[in-house]
Amino acid sequence: MASPAPAKPPVTPPKLNPVRVPIPEEGVVDRSTDFREIFRAYSKEEAVLEAKRCVLCRRPWCVEACPISQDCREYIRLISIEDWDGAARVTALDNPLATSLCKVCYHYCEDACVVKKKGVPIAIRHLKRAALDYGSPELAYVPSRPKGQRVAVVGGGPAGIMAAFELGVRGYAVTVFEAEERIGGLMRTIPAYRMTDEDVAVDRARFRNLDVTWAEDRRIGVDTTPIGLLGEGYRAVFLSIGTPLHRTLDLAGERLPGVHPALGLLKEIHAGNPPALGQKVVVIGGGDVAMDAVRSALRLCPSRDVTLVYRRSRAEMPADPEEVHGAEKEGIRFVFQRAPVRIVGERGVEGLVVQTITLGLPDAGGRRAPMPVPGSEETIPADTVIVAVGQRADLSGIEPDLGLRITSQGWPEGKGVGFATEVPGIFAAGGRSVVYAMGNAMKAADAIDAYLSAQRGEPTGPRPNAFGDGPPFHLPAGYTAPIRS
Repeated sequence: MASPAPAKPPVTPPKLNPVRVPIPEEGVVDRSTDFREIFRAYSKEEAVLEAKRCVLCRRPWCVEACPISQDCREYIRLISIEDWDGAARVTALDNPLATSLCKVCYHYCEDACVVKKKGVPIAIRHLKRAALDYGSPELAYVPSRPKGQRVAVVGGGPAGIMAAFELGVRGYAVTVFEAEERIGGLMRTIPAYRMTDEDVAVDRARFRNLDVTWAEDRRIGVDTTPIGLLGEGYRAVFLSIGTPLHRTLDLAGERLPGVHPALGLLKEIHAGNPPALGQKVVVIGGGDVAMDAVRSALRLCPSRDVTLVYRRSRAEMPADPEEVHGAEKEGIRFVFQRAPVRIVGERGVEGLVVQTITLGLPDAGGRRAPMPVPGSEETIPADTVIVAVGQRADLSGIEPDLGLRITSQGWPEGKGVGFATEVPGIFAAGGRSVVYAMGNAMKAADAIDAYLSAQRGEPTGPRPNAFGDGPPFHLPAGYTAPIRS
């Protein structure tokens, strides 16, 4: 971990103001009929007022809660004095997906905000957007001295993009292999009312001066393998393939016409080819993909009769609370503590049979174990069922010699220090959200740099300044330890 920055002169914090400047938002009736963006940007005046609510904590709780340790305290301070270019530089300096994350990050920083103890936390994510909207758009990353070593990154999702940034700035020649026709990974299933491909393109443009090659529509595991890439001259490989395959329920009727896997549905919508849905749509699941699926279905369902079924309670839903609240405002019906039993129909879906669930004692992970109630079956009328019960990795063509660990949420990672696999030079990681995947990629990139530096007989150091004109990466003054939920 990098050493903290030298302490700055003390700043007199403002008096705590518990009331957030309202975030501009499209009306519920209008926005839920199409995929227009829900949240609009703060004006400059609104952003400055909101930034001035920050009490500039001596210990930056917000930074400690960020998986990539972004210095949000500093860009908020710069917004408060209307230094827009400075705020944009700080925002993009350590975050190569800043434009995307200002739309979709789950803002763990806000959960840790001290202001939350007395009122509504600072709108940190929306201030990030203001910094990028009103600061200089001409930011571009600069590589340090070329290292003369090539690195392959397998997977162009958030983890892969972060690794390419970390290693490209350090002077490595990086090739990112992406199986789809565009980079982004599962970000390309996020509906347009949250973010678009244009946001990823803006982030990607900042890479233009780095020695990073985007090899799109290139599937590793078909033409070559991770170990094969070492034989092709790459000195290290980072495997970040994510979880692109959907899990099934293995229920009777799951193959009926009218049943859709959520990931496939979201990809079709994202590509501009939304499928025709019926008049009564039921989504099964309680995670983030389920939220994206049910809110997208509402926008496509002619009768706007959309229901979400989840086997646990609302409080136990793993989805982002902001998304759940938005779905409730839009009129989606939630049915909690019901588990799917079977999908019924003759030539297509006619209904979903569910069973009531009671929640027993907590399991090893702290979640209460679901237990079905005998004789409680009921049928929810439906002509479309969307299954959103998790994803898994596609390991076809990936050598078992790597000894990968599959996490509880499905992505593969190395078991060694810095996510090293059992094959020297190959590392693997992912994460449960965009920013957590990026955070793990930071750790893996540090380990890759240490591995390759040892081959060159050189010491390692922190990531160089990404814009080439300042100190290397450091943690802000007052930083103590990361907050991990």
